Formats: sequence, structure tokens, C-alpha cells
Amino acid sequence: MRYKVRIHYDNKNGFLEPVLWVWVSDGATLEKEIMPSGRDDFGVYYDLYYNRSDFRFIFKDGRGKKVRWERQQFGRTFHRSLGDEIWTMANRHNVYNVRPAEPQGNVKDYYRSIKHLIPEENYYFPTTDVSGLGIPSMLGANILKDGSILFGFFHPRAARVYLVGNFNEWQCPGHPYPKEEQFIEMGLYRGFYYQPNVWLARINPPVLEFPIEYKFYVQGGCTDVERYVPDPYTRLYSDDYKYRNSVVVDPTKFRWTDQDWKTPDVSDLILYELNIYGFTDNDPDIPEEIQGTFKGVTARIREGYFEKLGVTALALMPTAEVPMKRGLGYEPCTFMAVEKDFGTPDDFREMVNEAHRHGLAVITDQVYNHTSNDFNPLWDLIDDGSGDGGFYFEGKTMWGNRVATGRDEVDNMLIDACKMLIKEYHIDGFRFDATHSYFLNHKLLHRLAHEIKDSGFKPDAILIAENLPNEQDINLEGYNGYAQWSNIFHDKIKALLREGVFEGVGNGVENLGVPFYFSKESYAAHTNNAINFCESHDENSVQFEVTTNGITDPVLKDRKARLGLMATMVSLGQPMIYMGQEFGIERERNRIKVEWVKYSEATNRFYNWTRGLIHLRKRYRGLKLSGYNPVEEGTFAWVLGPWLEERRGKGKRVIGWRVLDNRAPHERMLVMLNFEAHEVPVEVDFHTPGRWVKLADIENVNDLPPEGTKDPQDPDSILLDRGILPEFVLPPYSGFIYKYVPEQLH
Repeated sequence: MRYKVRIHYDNKNGFLEPVLWVWVSDGATLEKEIMPSGRDDFGVYYDLYYNRSDFRFIFKDGRGKKVRWERQQFGRTFHRSLGDEIWTMANRHNVYNVRPAEPQGNVKDYYRSIKHLIPEENYYFPTTDVSGLGIPSMLGANILKDGSILFGFFHPRAARVYLVGNFNEWQCPGHPYPKEEQFIEMGLYRGFYYQPNVWLARINPPVLEFPIEYKFYVQGGCTDVERYVPDPYTRLYSDDYKYRNSVVVDPTKFRWTDQDWKTPDVSDLILYELNIYGFTDNDPDIPEEIQGTFKGVTARIREGYFEKLGVTALALMPTAEVPMKRGLGYEPCTFMAVEKDFGTPDDFREMVNEAHRHGLAVITDQVYNHTSNDFNPLWDLIDDGSGDGGFYFEGKTMWGNRVATGRDEVDNMLIDACKMLIKEYHIDGFRFDATHSYFLNHKLLHRLAHEIKDSGFKPDAILIAENLPNEQDINLEGYNGYAQWSNIFHDKIKALLREGVFEGVGNGVENLGVPFYFSKESYAAHTNNAINFCESHDENSVQFEVTTNGITDPVLKDRKARLGLMATMVSLGQPMIYMGQEFGIERERNRIKVEWVKYSEATNRFYNWTRGLIHLRKRYRGLKLSGYNPVEEGTFAWVLGPWLEERRGKGKRVIGWRVLDNRAPHERMLVMLNFEAHEVPVEVDFHTPGRWVKLADIENVNDLPPEGTKDPQDPDSILLDRGILPEFVLPPYSGFIYKYVPEQLH
């Protein structure tokens, strides 16, 4: 059976004699040239008869093969399902069953016309672009001061886009019973690079009632001929798991009370990593209806749990929407929507507001290296011919499809997500998941640091990267660079504690000082570049890990867990613990629940020891040194180490240092750690004669008044006539913190 199709071509290549070349891809040798049948205001068109269900075609300038052709990548495919009239454009492989829209103007002029209607407080109007001019993209659903809603959608390949929602009965050309008078066609505007790629529509709902749900209906430019798509900039998804509509959110209604809050300096961070769901699920002290939610964490904040523990920042595992309930959260659907199973956006704001009122910074985990494969609105959304998944993707990772970071427009969206969280949720900073250059283009990280910190958007923003193994390029200038989860520290501590090899790292004495001195000899430029930890959501607890090497004595496992935590708290760089680590919990990696019913803050010795240790770190500057090289700056000196002479630890798994010799006497401190299974007698250079008070060992912590009840006259204090203690016996698996106390102060 013969069919007829009219093929339109805009001929923006400027071919003098545009010829249509047709061939089939089923092994047949059919090839033919077709001359234009006529011209119209779109370009030229060809009336073609065919008798197959599909064929391939491309355009060239003139007859024969030795002429100028379009590039091979622009070879197009026609299928009968496209209908009897199609449109094509130069330098695109896309085939449209509707005539592509013409640009109506540019976003800069549009922005000027509505600029006076943009809310100022606690509201982010997307502005990230690559021009450096701050021209707003206006993407997402933006409620303006007059009650109207401006919808913006980035799509450089679509022919036409319609806004659909519960405000127009979801009417569009794809509706089963279309009512054209209710269609809301979006206008095409010149946006990024002054190219036609931003679609805008502004509506005035008769009554601004929530929830307002919406989607975009895209004709052409996707892998499907036409499709409904959620908004990549949506702040929230609906409860409909199957259809996942986008939901309009008004971020200005919440009343913040954290006006006096100031994000802490990196050197003051003591991080507590937690999962919103796992942290309070089945917690008997939390009302059942709010367990596993933002409100559950808020309740814990209000009761003073974190203040009492002493941490200064909550490092939240991902809060973005994911398809899987009660999981880790590392399968984002998109990047701006809040996980509705945790609560509403205002619940999130309430939690952050309360955290700030209680002296806690809030950091969210951003997963920018991959997306979910189960529900992923970005997959095949823009068919630009770049490969599987289209515009937003580039290859794969072991967790899912790799996001095309490094592509400017993709990076714009990810940077906008961070800016939105800062502006609308008062987030203090971010931890970025799996940022090694194998998984994520560092161009994004450099741009993000510039646009958030250097540009003045939030100069004190905290930026943390899980960059394993650690790379140096994101240190930036050191003090202002990314703090990296220190793989150097974690792996060496785990090897020492399990007394064997951990992921290729041995427990020998070689370079033992590196992890304790902020991994400077490995990757870090400044103490701000190192986050030290021995437990995280991604790693086995110390007790579980040492068991894998046959260490099963519960007393010994407890001691090793304490030694790992003490090393984390005293080493140069910033410490992080994982929820439940304060109780010495034994658990396998990727476990997000804490059986709180088993643990009591009042009676648990491990908890009280941990709490005391954290408060020492929080109180004393000597335990949180900051700088490029404290040795050269005169604030740090090694006293024990396997590279020193025999009486100071030569060849042994011992480490020790002294701090602030050049500062006021009452600030001076000394730390010692022994990872050996036996006693190690050492000579200790305290440097300053006088009284050195033991604030902590592996079993007890007691601070000086007013934080504690430690009496400098206690018999475990060390009184020196000169700065050297000839012999100090380090017990097996032990740690010590001493502080100098001038005689006149006691």
C-alpha cells in the first residue's frame, strides 16, 4: 500500500539546491533523491510517496554524491505513526509531527517585565547561567507577588510545549477528550546562549488553592513523539506514585526566626551524619506519627539531644525525592524536590529553623553523579542525539546512569538546586556524593564554589565532597576549598584497628603521621580540606569491621571503637561521626536504623565518654587547629611517631603531638595514641614545665570546671620540673589528652 507524507525542511543550512535523500535500513538497496515540491514560510517541502512503515532521510545541496551534505549524525528516521505531515530543522536529527514554534522574545526582556513581582525574602528565582550576567532562566513554578504563577521549562529540542494541570483540567493536545479553548501553550524564548530553549507561561488561577499540580506536555524533541513530563525544577512531587505530578510550592509562607544565625567556620565543625527516616524510626521517645520524618528530627533537636552530645552540624543524608521508601536516599528522581515521605517543605524548614536556634548547622547530601533508574523524569527528556538517556546523561556508574555534569546547562540546574536550598531552606552547606572525576566532572564543583561563595551568594557556605580517592584540584586555595571525606584517614584507621589490611591499606607504620596531620602529604592543602571519620553510612562500624578479622572479645571491640573515635576527634581536620556511633553500636555498612530502645544516654558509658570527648573538641582550640601547615606556623609539634628515635616510638604504631607551644600557656595541649596490642614505654616531650592535667583517656573523660569536675591536683596529673617526662607507659590500644594548667589557675 502506498502512503504520502509531506516533509518540511527549514533549510537553515542555506543549501542552494536542497535535495532530500531517502534510503531504507532493512537491508534493501532503495536510495533516491527527491526534489522540493514547493516552498512556504517555513522553508521547502517535499511530497513523498512510500510503501514501507519507516525510512531514513537526510538533506544535501544538489544532486549526486559529490556535493555538500548534512553531517551523518543528522540522518533522520520517519515512521508511519508520525502522520502525513512532518517538520525538520537543519542541524537537528529530530522529526516533528507539528510545526516547531518560533521564538517570541528573550528571557532577559521577559524578566524585566515581571521583575517587580518577584518575592525578595526566602525565595529563589532561578538565575544561574553561563553568561556571567546573571540573566534569570525563570525555570520551575514561581509564584509572583500578584498571585500569578510563572512556569519555566528548559527544552532546546521541543517543537511545542503545553502547560497542563488541575487548573485547566489537564487539557492539551494529548488529552483523550481535548478542549482546545483550555489549552495553555507555552511561549518559546531565547535563553541560554541566546538560543531558543526556554519555554514560559504565566497563569492567573482564579483562586490560588493548594495543592496546584502540573506537568508539561512536550511535542517533539524527546525519544517519544509526544509525552507528559514532570518539571525538572519542581520543589515537590504529588502523592501519586504512578504519575508523579509536580506540585507548586510557596516558599514565602514559612516564618523564620533564625535571623541571628551565622554558619560556623569550617574549623568549628563536628559533624553528625544521619538519615532522616532511620534516625527516629521506632524511637520510643518520639510520637509514632512523626517517627522517620523531619518532624521527628525536629523533636530530637528541641529536646536538646545534639546540644547535649556537643556536635555542631547535622550532615543529612539525601533529602531529595527518591522512588524507594525507607532507603538510603541515593537514587534521586530530580534534584530540587523534597522527599515527601519525610514531610512537607515547611516541615523541612521548621527542622532547619529549629537546628539554627539550637546552634546546629545543617548540611544536605547532594547526589549529582547519577539518578534513579526507576523513576527518572530526565531520562530521554531531551533527545539531542548524544546517546542513551539524551541531554542530561553521559555514560553509566555502578549506581545508575551518569549525569552529564560539565555540560553548562546541566550544571546550571544543579547549581540552582543548591541556591534554592540555601535561599528557601536556609541550608548552611552541602556534601556532594561520589565526586571523583570518574563519576562527576569537576567543572561543576569549581563553578559551584565560585557562584555560591566567591560571587557573594553565600560566602560562608560549607562545601564537602566525597571524593574517593582524594584529588587535589578541588582544594581550591585551601581555606576556601572543598572539605573532602578523607579516604586516607578512614582506611588507615580501619587497617590499624582491625590489625590487618583494609581495602589495600596495610596496618604498618609507613607514613603513619599523614592521616593524623590532615592528610597534607597526600592531598589536602589546608586543614579545612579534610573530614576525618572512621564510621559513616557507607562503612562498617569499627566493632563490626574488627570482627571481620577475628577480633571477637566484646571488651576489646569496645576499646577499639573508642580508640577510633578518639583518633577522629583529635586529628587535624574536621571530625564526623555517624548516628549511633556515640553508643559504640556494632552494625554493617548501609544500616540506617538505630534501635534507640536499647540505649540510654543516662546509663550508657560509651555515650557519656563520647559526649565528654566531643565537648573537649568543641571547647579547646588546641583540638581544632586550623591552617596550611601548623608545624611551620609553630602551633603543632610531633612528640611520638614511628619515624622518631627509639625512645619516642621508633618502629611502633604510636603517634603523639603537642599544640600551641607559642600561645598562652593555658592553651597548650598534648595528645597520644597507641594502636599496638602491647604496652609501649616512651619518653614524652611536654615542652612546658609545670602541671599537665589528664582530661581524657580511652576509658574516661573529665574536663576542667565549669564544663567538668576535674581537679588539677588529681594523682593522674603530671608535674614536671622540666619539659621532658623520661618514661610514660602507653597501654595497649590507648589514647590520652593532656592539658597544661598554670599553677596560678588552680
